Parts: sequence; structure tokens; C-alpha cells
Amino acid sequence: MTELDTVEDRTTAAPAGPGEAGEPAGPAGTFVEAPALEDDEPGLFPGDTGVLPFEARRVLALLLQRRYLAAADHPAEWTSLLTHQQVISSRLHDLFVELIVDRDYEIAFKRQVRPDGLSVPVLLKDEPYKRVETLLMLFVRNRFRQEQGAGQAAAYVDTEEMADYALGFLAHDETNLAARRREIDNAVAALARERVLDEVATGRYRILPVVEILLPVDRLRELTRWLRGASAAPAEHPAPPALPDDDTAASPEETDA
Repeated sequence: MTELDTVEDRTTAAPAGPGEAGEPAGPAGTFVEAPALEDDEPGLFPGDTGVLPFEARRVLALLLQRRYLAAADHPAEWTSLLTHQQVISSRLHDLFVELIVDRDYEIAFKRQVRPDGLSVPVLLKDEPYKRVETLLMLFVRNRFRQEQGAGQAAAYVDTEEMADYALGFLAHDETNLAARRREIDNAVAALARERVLDEVATGRYRILPVVEILLPVDRLRELTRWLRGASAAPAEHPAPPALPDDDTAASPEETDA
């Protein structure tokens, strides 16, 4: 018998170890059973079939829940959004919704898609701003631009300033001032809910940069023309133009505080 034959005999004749031949070794053996592939990434909750990581899912849910997502308010989520932007955008496209990411202002929001020739369910409602809300939007947008032009890091406005401005557009024979003041207070509260204004103290608000997106320069000029026309006949209370397409984000009912 040659040396090669001896080596081959030893190889083929090696004992299988504990258990029947061909079975993996027991707990004390060298081999272990490979886990099932589906066990590698356990779901986030029972029955979970989602494929996105938690961070991407959280950003997607926030975009659906809120009017917009700002890096200043959610820095970690903003980073996750940029990391997973493509797949999040794809998920929104599945719902006929478009993701808009403004990297200059570090704000992301959603917009309803209405493809030509296709009938699609509308998830984001078209709800125009009310007249007083539009007046206040114009006022705070102009204040924001003024403070930016002066080199200020932030712009602020008081409730009384907004009230005085809106009351200036009342009809001269208006007598129910209490009702009009409630209307103004409700409009301020609505802009705060939609995160256009951020209350930093009682009756004092910081104007958030999203107002630049909601009221770009061309829309600002359009509304300014409307405002001049309305001031000529304030008693008629004309309806303001749509702001800014009324489907760039969820309606107030679809947003949170």
C-alpha cells in the first residue's frame, strides 16, 4: 500500500461523530444549523412585512403626518431623509404623491400628483386659506423678508401687530369687532398649527422659513395685487387667490401641531 492510499483511507474512514452518519454534530460538535433567511431581519412588530429600515419608515410617516419636515426641528430625521430619499420618494409615488426637498431651506414636503389622462385618488385635499389667514400670511412673509434683508437671523411678530394689520381691512361700518378679533385669533392659531409661526412666548411668534416656500416671490406679487384690489372695496370681502397651489401639502385636518 502506498503512502497516498494510506492518506485516502484515513480520510474516507473518519468517524461521523455522535449521531447518525451525515447529520450535523450536536451542541458540543463543530457544526451548527444555519438560521433561516427570514430570521436575519426580524420585523418591527408582529406580522411586519415591510422592507424599509426603521429610520426610513419614521421619516415616511412624518412626511405623511405633517405639513412639512424641517431640518431645524428634526435634525436626525432630516439626515435619514437625505440618506433614504430615493426609496421614500418611490413609496410616495406609489400613492400618487410627490416628495419635494428644498435643500437651501432644508425643508421637505409633499404634493399631490394629478397625471394627465389618469383618474387617481386624491389624498391631499385642496383647501384654500381663509381671507384673514391670507392677510396674515402676507404680513408675516413681508416681515420675514424685511428681517432677512436687515441681516437678522430670525424674524418675529406679535399677535397685536397681526391683529392691527388684519383689522385695517375691515369695512368702515363694521361693528362686531369682537367676532372679527376671534376670527383673527383663530387665523393666528391655524398658522401656528401648520408651523408657519412658532410661539416663543405668549403672544409672540417666530416666523418659520417655510413661509418662503408657501409664498414665493411670484405668488407674493399676485396676492399683493389682490390685497390692493380688496382694500379698495373691503366690504365685499373678495376671496383670495389659491395659496400656493393648495395641494403642496396636507390640509390643516391632515397635519399635526
